[in-house]
Amino acid sequence: MSFSLLPGLITDELTDLSPELLRSRNIRLLMMDFDNTIVPYTTDVPTEKMEQWLTMMLASDIAICVVSNSRNDRVKIFCGKYGIPVITRAKKPGTRGIRACLAKFGVEPKNAALVGDQIFTDTLGANNAGVTPILVKAIDNHNIWLKLRHVAELPFIFAAGKRRITK
Repeated sequence: MSFSLLPGLITDELTDLSPELLRSRNIRLLMMDFDNTIVPYTTDVPTEKMEQWLTMMLASDIAICVVSNSRNDRVKIFCGKYGIPVITRAKKPGTRGIRACLAKFGVEPKNAALVGDQIFTDTLGANNAGVTPILVKAIDNHNIWLKLRHVAELPFIFAAGKRRITK
């Protein structure tokens, strides 16, 4: 829809998002990036807090789906273990994977959000598809490239600072 690198909402972690908060913003579908949003790149084992959050979200009336650029089988295995629908090879910031997810759930873009840790893929992809972009801090910027990417994202995070969700 529109080229923008500004997130609609910013929060520290995925588990800050509650069904009540999402409902208050008319969001019925929460698409989630996988690596560094749900688990670090280096593992596929969620924290206990994340596991409890996933269980709560699956029991809620908010649909969830992992939309990942990954080609790695660990994403599908993780989602299968937890019963989470998944779309891989999403090609964010393109909209192919996001549009496929919207069609799969029969949800209009205005009633969907995409949460992820990267502005140049997740936030831009969400804005391109007309869904609400939600930015979370990366779980672990474990290498120099991820750290440099984060530095490049700082001006956009600062510009969108008033969109931060407070606990």
